Amino acid sequence: MRLKAIADPIRLQLVAFLLGAPKWEACTCDLAPVVGLSEATVSHHLRKLLEAGLCTKRRDGMNVWYRLVPDSLTAISRMLDPGCC
Repeated sequence: MRLKAIADPIRLQLVAFLLGAPKWEACTCDLAPVVGLSEATVSHHLRKLLEAGLCTKRRDGMNVWYRLVPDSLTAISRMLDPGCC
């Protein structure tokens, strides 16, 4: 399910942006311009990442902040490592 979630180019862009963000965290208002989509559409993509366990979210006033889950990223990197297993 994790690989399927990041198979979408928009979601992969969002993950890449979050990887470069401080604490791997960003607000929806910061993520929307990165991919050139509305906040509502970005929220849809972020929901898919949440469902896959790739990120968490927290509300701070009117803003929603998304943070990558390190253990989930480690699991993906292990799957893609040719020397694994």
